[in-house]
Amino acid sequence: MSVTIFLILAVLFLSYSNGANDNFKGVATLFGSGTTNYRTAITWATITTFAGSLSAIFLADQLVKNFSGKGLVPDQIAGSPEFLLAVAFGTGLTVLIATFRGLPISTTHGLTGALAGTGFMAAGLELNLSKLGNTFFLPLLTSPLIALVLSIVIYIGFRALRLFLGITKEHCICIGPREIIIPITQPGRILAMRTVTAPVINIDTQEHCIERYSGHFFGFNWQKILDFAHYISAGIVCFARGLNDTPKIVAMLIAVNAMDIQAGLFLTGLSMALGGLLNARRVAITMSKRITPMNHGQGFVANITTGLLVVLASLWGMPVSTTHVSVGSISGIGLLTGNADKKVLSEILMSWVLTLPVAAIAGGFIYVILSIIK
Repeated sequence: MSVTIFLILAVLFLSYSNGANDNFKGVATLFGSGTTNYRTAITWATITTFAGSLSAIFLADQLVKNFSGKGLVPDQIAGSPEFLLAVAFGTGLTVLIATFRGLPISTTHGLTGALAGTGFMAAGLELNLSKLGNTFFLPLLTSPLIALVLSIVIYIGFRALRLFLGITKEHCICIGPREIIIPITQPGRILAMRTVTAPVINIDTQEHCIERYSGHFFGFNWQKILDFAHYISAGIVCFARGLNDTPKIVAMLIAVNAMDIQAGLFLTGLSMALGGLLNARRVAITMSKRITPMNHGQGFVANITTGLLVVLASLWGMPVSTTHVSVGSISGIGLLTGNADKKVLSEILMSWVLTLPVAAIAGGFIYVILSIIK
């Protein structure tokens, strides 16, 4: 019984870490493009992500099966609370460390690494490497590249449509407060980021001035139409993330009948929401401000690309990472416009490379400790 209680706590810890690192990614372009402020963006993300979490019970059965560990290791190991406890805590620890450093990593990637590391320590050569490669690694490796290319294609298409419809851009003189990113030196030479508000005057600069679209469509202003569509697309991304990530986490509770699926989905979604509300700001700044500057249309295209890919992956049972897809979409826009920060992208890519081995080591180490004290 005590192991089951610890498993529930570990799963809730993982859910909290997931929310802190992932919840803001769907609305990063709303904040980054100046469409709304941080508080409104995180509120919208929380509501729509939680809705996706609750919808997972009807739409994501295959993901629950994939992340229960069954087929990856022998069934008696996959149903062991110690195995699942090590996977949950190893993943949650990895994700939370990255969150405190402002790095948007993949919970899916962390789960995959923890499953591999814990599975190897538990099953040795009985670990199903074929399932690991086909079911987990292939979608994780290809999804950011697909998102990058697709965002470029969609953006070019939307831009051509805008020009065809005669929708032009307006620039304005901006006088008032603007959020500025300030690096803060921390012990150990680690840089943290925070924002301060300062008064500015800017004229006709895409990065610092508000860029809006002029013209009307059936009496509605094009800019308002785009802003509405942007909010909807951001909500779709957050909904898709909740739909895609919640089953991966709840699967560990269902595998040992620690909790019924309705209660598991509710508590997981609630923990995700708290993580996002309390600890999302550092990752939010990286996703919204540091990868690339973006205008309203570019942010809209990035969200459409991300939402489309993640929803389809959820329905097909493919464990793609919302992080990889979202960063790939935003990076595609930045590379096309020439404004992507290559240094920031290299930092993010390195964190992705390290996620899997760190989670594998953490999960395997925790499993060994649990086996000793059992």
